[in-house]
Amino acid sequence: MKLTPMKRTAVIAVGSVLFFLLGAFVVLPSPIETVNICIQYGWLAFLSVACGPLTGSLVGLLGHIGIDLYFGELCWSWILASSAFGGLLGVLANVTRLNPASRDREMLVHFNLCQVAVHVVCWAGIAPVLEILLYNENMDRIFEQGLTAALSNAVTTAIVGSMLLALYTACRSRRS
Repeated sequence: MKLTPMKRTAVIAVGSVLFFLLGAFVVLPSPIETVNICIQYGWLAFLSVACGPLTGSLVGLLGHIGIDLYFGELCWSWILASSAFGGLLGVLANVTRLNPASRDREMLVHFNLCQVAVHVVCWAGIAPVLEILLYNENMDRIFEQGLTAALSNAVTTAIVGSMLLALYTACRSRRS
């Protein structure tokens, strides 16, 4: 979707607030300490694919900063991983020509392959490495957290993100 600067700013603002609300209040604990099962990455994946990498990256950054401020401690490794997720998925969607306006199941399969790959890169790669570099965390524990986050985020994104893309596709096809 082509966005004017004014519309992009509005999408980033509203998207960040919704990312924050979903991440702060719609969570389930996971068996791994400090990792929650949350649905905000489905929302972020949808925005990244529909609105592009800049929007996705900024929504991930600002929304995750809001969540961390709400819980009282900024964790830059995970904030930057959220931002990277939005940006990388948006870039991957553009490069592979993932078209959210198409109505086929192939698009949803393509979307889910992309989002799983980006979750693994961000949560099993970027976040743990930054945790080790920035906070001198225990390598075993942090990679266990990262893999758990990658898996739970990929599952919730497959559900929520696919539903949002399907709704978006249905709405766009009715307008055409």
